[in-house]
Amino acid sequence: MRLAKFLAAAGVASRRASEDVIRHGRVTADGLVVTDPAWDVGSDAAVAVDGQPVSLPRERVVYMVNKPAGVVSTARDTHGRPTVVSLVPGPRRLYPVGRLDRDTTGLILLTDDGELAHRLTHPSFEVPKTYRAVVGGGPVRPSVLKALRTGVELEDGLTAPARVRLISPRVIELTIREGRNRQVRRMCQTVGHPVLSLERVRFGPLELGALKPGAARRLTDREVRALAGPGAGP
Repeated sequence: MRLAKFLAAAGVASRRASEDVIRHGRVTADGLVVTDPAWDVGSDAAVAVDGQPVSLPRERVVYMVNKPAGVVSTARDTHGRPTVVSLVPGPRRLYPVGRLDRDTTGLILLTDDGELAHRLTHPSFEVPKTYRAVVGGGPVRPSVLKALRTGVELEDGLTAPARVRLISPRVIELTIREGRNRQVRRMCQTVGHPVLSLERVRFGPLELGALKPGAARRLTDREVRALAGPGAGP
């Protein structure tokens, strides 16, 4: 197993961040400082980061959380605000898979598996995420739905086509496969319908369902396998 993948699977950081940790000389394998992320290590290798031993977890842990408004999508917050990690009690060191902005509610995942987090957030995997938006600007017209489905020109470029469904005159559901910052809010603002409230209701094959705001549940092995997709390992 490559060293960067080992660190990601051990929950140190995402694979890309683990590569940076290795290149900065912070990692040893069997007592040797290694700066090559592709260095091959066995599952029983003695690996340490900054002198602290790390090892592969015995099992992959993933939680689904229904994030309330006002909770930030980080493991820690320097301003003392509540974090999504604090909603899952226990000794496991978990971190969020991607982010929802502070005012956005709904489905967010927490895991200790950096490799899985990489697969779910890297743009190349195009994992779909579905949001339900209550918007201002009057009833949403068919021309607006068409624009969202075709692609919207934002300051950082044209968005990929979204799957859009009208729930009611002022509520739309959008499914996107990109991960730009505040993308749904910016898309809606651009077409003349500022978002009043936003909730993520689906992430890949997972639906938020009846999970209450602030609540969390651990995913089943079957759900984790479905989330990871084919060829993603156990």
